[in-house]
Amino acid sequence: MEPRKIQPSLLQSFVPIIFLIACLSLNVIFFGDDTLAGSNQIILLLAASIAGVIAIKNGSKWEEVRKSIVKSIGTAMPAIIILLLIGSIAGTWLLSGVVPTLIYYGLKVIHPKIFLFTAVVVSGMVSLVTGSSWSTIATIGVALLGIGKAMGINEAMVAGAIISGAYFGDKMSPLSDTTNLAPAMSGTDLFTHIRYMLITTVPAMIIALILFLIIGFTYDFSAVNTNIDSVFNAINTEFNISVWLFLVPVILVVIIIKKMPPLPSLLIGTLLGGIFAIIFQPEIIYLIGGGEDQAFWKASYIAVMKSMYGEIHIPSSNVIVNELFSTGGMAGMLNTIWLIMSAMIFGGVMEAAGLLVRISNAIISLAKSTGSLIASTIATSIFFNITASDQYISIVVPGRMYADTYRTRKLKPEVLSRTLEDGGTVTSVLIPWNTGGATQAKVLGVPTHLYLPFCFFNILSPIVSIIIAYSGYKIRYYTSEEVAKRKFKEKDRKDY
Repeated sequence: MEPRKIQPSLLQSFVPIIFLIACLSLNVIFFGDDTLAGSNQIILLLAASIAGVIAIKNGSKWEEVRKSIVKSIGTAMPAIIILLLIGSIAGTWLLSGVVPTLIYYGLKVIHPKIFLFTAVVVSGMVSLVTGSSWSTIATIGVALLGIGKAMGINEAMVAGAIISGAYFGDKMSPLSDTTNLAPAMSGTDLFTHIRYMLITTVPAMIIALILFLIIGFTYDFSAVNTNIDSVFNAINTEFNISVWLFLVPVILVVIIIKKMPPLPSLLIGTLLGGIFAIIFQPEIIYLIGGGEDQAFWKASYIAVMKSMYGEIHIPSSNVIVNELFSTGGMAGMLNTIWLIMSAMIFGGVMEAAGLLVRISNAIISLAKSTGSLIASTIATSIFFNITASDQYISIVVPGRMYADTYRTRKLKPEVLSRTLEDGGTVTSVLIPWNTGGATQAKVLGVPTHLYLPFCFFNILSPIVSIIIAYSGYKIRYYTSEEVAKRKFKEKDRKDY
């Protein structure tokens, strides 16, 4: 006889999570900014092992656990491929001078005191138009980070501003995958969902912008002019700066607006960077491609390939610029991919063991009022961002779990869809081992725990949502007539 499956206890369900959080905290203390090099990955795998032991003890078969792991990793594969292409686009955009050109002209037109405010607005506009926070951060975000560094602004603050703007635009864009996923899971239409999100999203963004303005006007910029002059000189010395290089990001934005999927869009952006490098930066092509004794076509091939797959560095006497003129290509993303895969293994084992559902059901049972139901939904989405390590799962699973409860309490589907975005989409980037947090930390070169306190929009979104829920402001309920009509339609479908 096959062993009967036993439902895990609440204590059992929390054991792997407590172990994970405790050991990850130790990693931050002992390894500092170097936790991505392997220590976090090992802890995630050890936590997955603990969850696996609990699963087997409670009657699960190893084959079920393994299938769940494979399925979990499979959900992260699009993010992993995008991450590789982000590494390659960073390389060719440096080689071509696109990023240095964006930094050069950005320093000319943006005043330091309003830079953080501007970074939020620019990132938000680009992300709103493209529908992708990841593409925005990997392109415009990298340039904005360089501008902020040149101005002497703390890079964690700059990263927080970029992420706040990018995730605002992603959340509100009709082109965004998560903005389409949330209403699909709850049963409402896209534009009803977007309009309803304005109630919580706009206040959170206004507060974030005010906070960034306050920081900007109170920040010490005493050394900014010296920094900027030295950066101008270094960029002019190493690169041929041209307004024609703006064509590369403009073309990329246009093809994304035309609804080309992220993978081919990023590949086109990478190839454009390589072509423009050959046209505009022949000296750098020779530098990276093996010297002037090489034929130009051979040096071009070597330099472009190196920028796409590996580490390149364009030396400069300026310390600030020296950091900006280095990229790791696809190879530089491998530690992040290792982290994501380890996190998905942990999430897969937790799901197979039934530990995630056990904790989620306990949270649902505590939700008595509408305010507590919405707060519970947000807590569940954040919980899945922590444990399942993927923002899509943090929308899909709670969406399925809470749909019947929202209907039973006569809440319209846009209430659920908005709550899923407030809790799931924007908080994924705050978790170091989540696909969102791991990716943005690597792309911007700023550890998650450092930029997290400055992601004001991402932190405020769930808080504002909960406050509005408890206040009862514009919470949409079905009327008695709508409830009767809905029941009639459901009965009609069953009869059919």
